[in-house]
Amino acid sequence: MRSKGYQRTLKNLRYINKYFLRYKWHLLLGIIFVVGSNYFKVLIPRAVRESIDLVVEALGVHHFMGDSRAAENWGDAIGTSLMYYGLLVFAAAIITGIFMFFMRQTIIVMSRLIEYDMRDEIFKHYTKLDQAFLRKNNTGDFMSRISEDVSKVRMYLGPGLLYTINLISLFVLVIYTMFQVNAKMTLYTLLPLPLLSISIYYISSIINRKSYIIQKQLSRLTSIAQEVYSGIRVVKSYVQESSLGDYFESESELFKQKSLNLARVNAYFFPLMILMIGISTIITIYIGGTFAIRGEVSAGNIAEFVIYVNMLTWPVTAIGWIASIVQQAEASQERINEFLSYTPEIKSESEAELHGKIAGAVSFQNVSFTYPDSGIEALKNVSFTVEPGTSLAIIGRTASGKTTIADLIFRLFDPDEGKVLLDGMDARSIPLSHLRAGMAYVPQDVFLFSDSVEANIKFGDSTLQLEDIHRFAKLAVVHDDIMKLPKGYDTEIGERGVSLSGGQKQRISLARAFIQQPALLVLDDCLSAVDAVTESKIIEQLRTVMAGKSTIFITHRLNAMPLFDKIIVLHEGRIVESGSHDELLKIKGLYSEIFEQQSLEQQPAVSSGSG
Repeated sequence: MRSKGYQRTLKNLRYINKYFLRYKWHLLLGIIFVVGSNYFKVLIPRAVRESIDLVVEALGVHHFMGDSRAAENWGDAIGTSLMYYGLLVFAAAIITGIFMFFMRQTIIVMSRLIEYDMRDEIFKHYTKLDQAFLRKNNTGDFMSRISEDVSKVRMYLGPGLLYTINLISLFVLVIYTMFQVNAKMTLYTLLPLPLLSISIYYISSIINRKSYIIQKQLSRLTSIAQEVYSGIRVVKSYVQESSLGDYFESESELFKQKSLNLARVNAYFFPLMILMIGISTIITIYIGGTFAIRGEVSAGNIAEFVIYVNMLTWPVTAIGWIASIVQQAEASQERINEFLSYTPEIKSESEAELHGKIAGAVSFQNVSFTYPDSGIEALKNVSFTVEPGTSLAIIGRTASGKTTIADLIFRLFDPDEGKVLLDGMDARSIPLSHLRAGMAYVPQDVFLFSDSVEANIKFGDSTLQLEDIHRFAKLAVVHDDIMKLPKGYDTEIGERGVSLSGGQKQRISLARAFIQQPALLVLDDCLSAVDAVTESKIIEQLRTVMAGKSTIFITHRLNAMPLFDKIIVLHEGRIVESGSHDELLKIKGLYSEIFEQQSLEQQPAVSSGSG
C-alpha cells in the first residue's frame, strides 16, 4: 500500500457520507433537536436582561415613591413579575433538557448504528481479501483497524458531530441575538475569535500528524501481542518471555511517549480557550459599562452579554476537543480506507448462478505459478486430470509444489500460465461461493476455533445432530479420543485447539471436512501428526466416505499409496512421474527411491498408537 504521508485533508472522511444518507432521518431530527435546544437556551439571557432592567427601573421609581402604600403595591407587582421571569427561565431550562435528551437519542444512536455497519463492512471485506494481501499484512494490524480505528471514527460520528452542530447553531443564535442588541458591542466582545481560529488551525495540524503516528504504533503493539500469544508455546520453549517482555515494554514506551506528546498538544487548547473567554468577558464588562454610561445599553444588556459570552465558553473550548476528534478520525479513516480500497485479485469473474454442486472433475492444463511476494516459481508446466469419483495422491519432497496445487484448486491464487478446469470449466468463470461450496479442504496447518469439540466438528454444517457428529468423528478415527476428554464433545479446546495433540486436531479437522460431504475433498498433508497405522485406518474410511466422489491426497508418506487410483510425483515444481503404485515402483525412479527409503526407516519402528 502506498503511504500518503501526513498531509491529509478531510477527504478520507468523505467515505462515510454514504452512512449519513442511510441514516438521514436520525441526522435531520438530531439537527432539529440541537437547534431547538439552543433556541430555548438563548431565551434565558433575554429573561435575565428584562428582569434586571425591571428591577433597576423599579428601584428608581420606588426611590421617588418613598414608604407610601403605592410603593408597597409597586414592590408586590415587581415581585410577581420576577416570579414570572423565574418560571420562564425554569421552563426554558426544562424544554432545553428535553431537546438535549432527544438530540442524543438521534445523533449518538446514529453513530452507534454506523459503527456497527462499518465493522460489518470491514469484516466482510476482510473475508474477501486474497492470500497475496494477507501475506503482506499481519493479524494485529487487521484487528487494530476494525477495533481502535473504527472507534476513533465513531467518536467523530457521535460526540464530534453532535458538538459541532451544537457549536454552529449556538454561535448563530447567540451572535445574531447579540447583534440585535448592540452591533458595536458585539464586535468588541468577539474580538479574540480570529486569534482563536488561527491557534486552532495550527494546533490541529500538529494533532493530525501525531494521531497518525500513534495509530500506527498502536497497530504495532497489537501485532506484537497477538503473535506472542499465538506462539506462546514457542516463546516458552525457547525461554524468551523476558526478552520479548522487554521488547514489548520498549514499544509500549514509544507508544506512551507519542501519546504524551499528543496529550501535551491537546493541553494547550483548554488554557487558550479559557484565556480567550476571559478576555471576552473583561471586554464585555468594560465596553458595556462605557456604553451604559452613554445610555446606549442597559445594565440588563451587560448581564445578558456576560451570560452569552459564558454560554459560548464550552462550545468554544470544545473546538479544540472537536478538532482533535476529527483529526484522529481522519487518520483512522485513512487507515481503514487503505484496506477497503484494496481490490482482491482473486474474485468471481462471473456472477451467473449455477445450479447443482460441482461434480468433482479437476484438470490442470500446462499450469505454471510463481508466488508474487517471494518470486519463488512453485509450479512449471503442470498437467494432470482427476475424473469424478476417483482418487489422486500427490507426493514429493518439501517445496516441490504440492500445497500450491491445492491453493490453485481452491482459487487462493490463480495460475500465471495455463488453466485450472473444474467440471470442464475454467475455475475463474465459476463464482467463488459456488466453487468452494462443493469442495472441502484440510490444509497442513489445521485451525480449530476456541470452542467445544462439537462446535468445531459441525462447523461445516451447524444443523447436524449429535449422532451424525459421532458418525463422522468415527470415520475420522477420533471419536474414542474425544470420549476420553473431560467433557467429551462438550470439552472446550482453547485457542487454536491448544489443549489437544497435533494428531487429534488434524482428525477433528478431517471430521469437519467429512461433514460437508463434498464432491471434491483435498487433504494437504493433514495426517502428518498421526502414526502410520492410524493414517491407514483413516484412508480406509476415506474410501467409504468418498465413494463416488473425488479425492486429492497430498502427502510425503507412501505407506497408503496402494489405495489410490493414481499417483503423481512432483519434483521442483514439475511432474516427473505418474501412474499407479505398482507402475511407479516398476519405473525405479524417484517414487521408488522415496518408497524404499521410508520402508527402511519404518522397519525398526513399532507403531505405538495415534498421535
